[in-house]
Formats: sequence, C-alpha cells, structure tokens
Amino acid sequence: MTILGDLFPGFRDGRTTVDGTAIAHLVGGSGPPLLLLHGHPQTRAMWHRVAPDLARDFTVVVADLRGYGDSDKPPGDAVHATYSKRAMAADMVALMRALGFDRFDLVAHDRGARVGHRLCRDHRGAVRRFMALDIAPTLAMVEGTTRAFATAYWHWFFLIQGDGIPERMIGADPAFYVRSMLSRSPMGLGGFDPRALAEYERCFALPGAVHATCEDYRAAATVDLDHDRADLDRPVALPVRVLWGEKGVVHACFDPLAEWRRVATDVTGRPMPTGHYLAEEDPEGTLAEIRAFLAG
Repeated sequence: MTILGDLFPGFRDGRTTVDGTAIAHLVGGSGPPLLLLHGHPQTRAMWHRVAPDLARDFTVVVADLRGYGDSDKPPGDAVHATYSKRAMAADMVALMRALGFDRFDLVAHDRGARVGHRLCRDHRGAVRRFMALDIAPTLAMVEGTTRAFATAYWHWFFLIQGDGIPERMIGADPAFYVRSMLSRSPMGLGGFDPRALAEYERCFALPGAVHATCEDYRAAATVDLDHDRADLDRPVALPVRVLWGEKGVVHACFDPLAEWRRVATDVTGRPMPTGHYLAEEDPEGTLAEIRAFLAG
C-alpha cells in the first residue's frame, strides 16, 4: 500500500488533466461534494487526519495544487501568470466539473485558501460555502506588512527573488527546507505523522517543485495583487468561515475577521488553540468546525 493509500483508506487515487495540466487528487466517500486544498510546503496528504471522517457524509476530493505534490509543475513565465491564483483556481473548477460536480463546498489552508479566495471571486456560483484556514487575504497581508510579519514570514520575501536564487539554495537540500518550515508548529516535527512528513519531503524534491513554489509566491507578490485590487468593489457573496491559530503569525500580526469582512459579505470565524497547521494540530476541533459550518 502506498503512503497515501495508508493515510486515506478507501480513497481512490487519480490524475485528471485539465487545460493541459494534470492535477493529482484523491476521492473518497459519498454525499455532497467537498473540495480540500492544501498549503505550502505540503500536499494533499495534510488532510489525512480529517478527510476519512468527512468521507462518511461527503464526497471528499483532496487535490494537489499545480506545482505541488504529484500534480504537474509547468515552468513559470515572465509575469508569473502560470502560477497566479486565477490559473490555479481554474484548475480546481475544471477538476471538480470533470468529476461531475458543478457546485461544491470548499475548505482550504494557507496557499490553498488563497486559491480558494480567487475561486470564489472568479467562479461565482461554483462554491456553496468556503472555509479559509489561517490566512488573511493576500492583499491585506502584503499591504499590512510590518517588521514582525516580515521576520516571521521571511519566506514570502525570499521565495520571490529572481535569477534562480531561491531555487538553487533550497534545491541543495529541499528536505531541510520542508522540515525547517514545519518545525515552527507549536507541536514541533514530532506532531506530524511520519508518513505525511515523508510525503511532503518526497514531493518537494520532485523536479520542478521548488521552482513552482517560488512562482506561486512570485505571483502572489505581483499578478495576484493586480487581480485582487481589481475586485475590491466585488466582494465574495457567499458564507465564509475563517479559522486561524491563536499561536500563529496571522493572529499576532493581523485581524483576520476584520480583513475578511473587507472582501466578503458574510463572514464568521474564530481563533483555534493551534499554530498554523490546524488540521494536523487539532483535527478534532477542525472537524467539528467544518461539520458545523457545512451543515448551516
């Protein structure tokens, strides 16, 4: 049995090509469709502590974003549009339609939640309810950058550098980078399932993965901000639930509810007793929140 098969019993592993990009995904359970999106530097494996339970009542689709996990990693372009959240959101809408779902619920963490935010804006009507885990909107975080935030989230500013600098430096030891990022969790590396940690390390070492990650962040510092500014007068008009870790950077540096209420009309949320990795640090609490929100 593969690591993913072990972590997601009963789920089917697949790859679906949408607009020329193959997206790796797992599908399990039955019932209303629910899409789960991961963050950086992780993969779909991050949902292993909540997805099997959710599959009792939902058809759960757990996808790797383009550039991550076992999804395709196309080369970047001069304006970083290939890894814009607009392009990544379009992947997910096309994937869900290919699986037979025109409308679905969406729960997303970190980078995946940034994709989710864009998905809700660009594909109005595709999402019934959206839950974002441990982010404030990208534009708010960039424009509200302080010394404390830049120090804690140094990787935002390192990964956007050009001339292949971060690719070469991280590429020398990608497993070290993954472990250094995840070790910031209050639970330390020991709190992650060793199988999931091995999957994160395997995937981050795949050809093109580090470049794709850098392009994701470069897009977030350029083209994504242009898209977000263009939509300031078009708030997301669907139920949005925001959760964040009270031991994390977002809680320390921003007011997530206030920032989300600037870009969406129906926002609720609260801090959780965690750091950044809610679904792995507090799976029971995260599950309870997801179930209550989607039942509304």
